[in-house]
Amino acid sequence: MHLSLLAKGLSRTSIRGICQRHRRLLAISSYRSASSSDGMTSDELIDRILRVDHAGEVGADKIYEGQLAVLRNTSVGPLIQEMWDEEKEHRETFEKLIPQHRARPTALLPLWNIAGFTLGAGSAIFGKEAAMACTVAVEEAIGEHYNDQIRQLIEKDPEKHKDLLEVLKKFRDDELHHLDTGLENDALKAPLYDTMSGIIKAGCRTAIWLSERI
Repeated sequence: MHLSLLAKGLSRTSIRGICQRHRRLLAISSYRSASSSDGMTSDELIDRILRVDHAGEVGADKIYEGQLAVLRNTSVGPLIQEMWDEEKEHRETFEKLIPQHRARPTALLPLWNIAGFTLGAGSAIFGKEAAMACTVAVEEAIGEHYNDQIRQLIEKDPEKHKDLLEVLKKFRDDELHHLDTGLENDALKAPLYDTMSGIIKAGCRTAIWLSERI
């Protein structure tokens, strides 16, 4: 049964249970679907990680900016502001790490700026439920992606990459907290939740693939 059809009968306790199960499934699917780093040197892997994560946080920053532009004066305005503030911290961190490691930023940043704001504002136009559904879909894809990278760095050399692993784990946990927040604030009640979620997650995974390479 589609999640959106169950939403009306769910208590807050049930939502918390879904959040916990969702996290476990996310960790399992990430382990199975991680992009390969075979044949890459540590420097090449770090370059790719910083490039794509910076791109992702730029996009997330603009998504929340777009949502807040529409929903600032609603009940979810403070929640969106809180999540946006965390995304700003993420973005600023990667903007410091990129020059430190002499990594190459993606050439697609102008596109992700526009796409992120459009997605955020566009989802919010349909109401807070749609905005929260957008948040859940985006953060699921990003949480999965961070788990992929954590696994790759541990396989390479966990001691050498200790500092970056701490950053990725902290940001992964922030993203999954945003996912939980979306579920707890009626994401599953959004019209056409499953269709919307699938399209957004596919778009995020495509953006990740492109930003790793361009």
